[in-house]
Amino acid sequence: MKSLKENFQKARILVIGSGIIGKFNALELSELGFQVTIIDQTQLQNSSNAALGLLMGNMYQKRKGRSWALRKQSIELWPKWITFLQKFNYELDIEKPLIQLTTNEEKFKKLETFIYENNDLNLRTLESNSIIIQNLNKAFQTKNIKGMISFKDGRVNALSLLKTLDKYLKHKKVNSLEGEIIKIRKSNNQWISTTRNNEDIKSDMVILCNSLKAVDLIDSVSHKIKLKPVLGQAIEIDIDDAEVDLLSLPKQFSINGKNIIPKSKNKLIIGSTDEYNTKPEENVLEKLTNFLDQKPDWLMKGKIAKKWYGIRSRPDGEPSPIMKNINDGLIICTGFYKNGILLAPACSKWVANEIQNYLS
Repeated sequence: MKSLKENFQKARILVIGSGIIGKFNALELSELGFQVTIIDQTQLQNSSNAALGLLMGNMYQKRKGRSWALRKQSIELWPKWITFLQKFNYELDIEKPLIQLTTNEEKFKKLETFIYENNDLNLRTLESNSIIIQNLNKAFQTKNIKGMISFKDGRVNALSLLKTLDKYLKHKKVNSLEGEIIKIRKSNNQWISTTRNNEDIKSDMVILCNSLKAVDLIDSVSHKIKLKPVLGQAIEIDIDDAEVDLLSLPKQFSINGKNIIPKSKNKLIIGSTDEYNTKPEENVLEKLTNFLDQKPDWLMKGKIAKKWYGIRSRPDGEPSPIMKNINDGLIICTGFYKNGILLAPACSKWVANEIQNYLS
């Protein structure tokens, strides 16, 4: 390893997994001058393709511990990365603001207390006299929606982000392979990653970003890492009601835990479910539209135009995500559950630091 440490930018790094986390790691490392290869069985199966892209950072109410530290760092990094990535897609941006709503008075009081205690000018309550709340109550045919608005949080289009990252990686000539790694081993100071087609890829370091399959490539007994699948479904609904203009609603908001994104005057996206399974449940329309005691007429008549799902990995027995230096040049970075897009910048920064420390 001596010669490698003398010129660490010649180090070859294999990133396994091409979701948001894998791509961001490849981006960060290629910017530092490393020789990066990224491999995945198929990009279409990534849970990132099913993500809605909500970036809930400033309105996150648990402002202490590791989770908050990662969010805080990502909040600071995201605007810089957006500016950088706009060189490859000028339309990429963070749509702001983000609105969190509830019909539960006790939960609203907690939101009020949270805003008061943190004295954050970018966070404000939305009460019944707010124009936004009045429009929402009218649209959803109710009277008890309240919440808070964050002017710094928002949403990035996940599919657009993935495509933009692909453009960047192609521009940087990052080697992108399609295949499944089924085994990794260390031999003569090199990692040998073997594909299902029995092809070997040699690298100086390996980063595991392949969600649930990451634990299949390590000794999970000695490292005590367990992941469980959490399937999330989302639907696009067609609304056939001339009196309802969905574009009059906020660009992105949540009501009682369900995320809602109006796409056009008569289309909206609702997500997502938490299903501890690998096969989607059938009654998705009922599960995703039960966020109010009584559904508005237009929502009851709505029809599913499109539905999709993604399988996320959630750590079992420890906090999310799992970011660990497993072995001599082997890093695992997975188990982000619902926060992969939000935490991607902080994750890639941590991985880069670990690699630089390892090679120094």
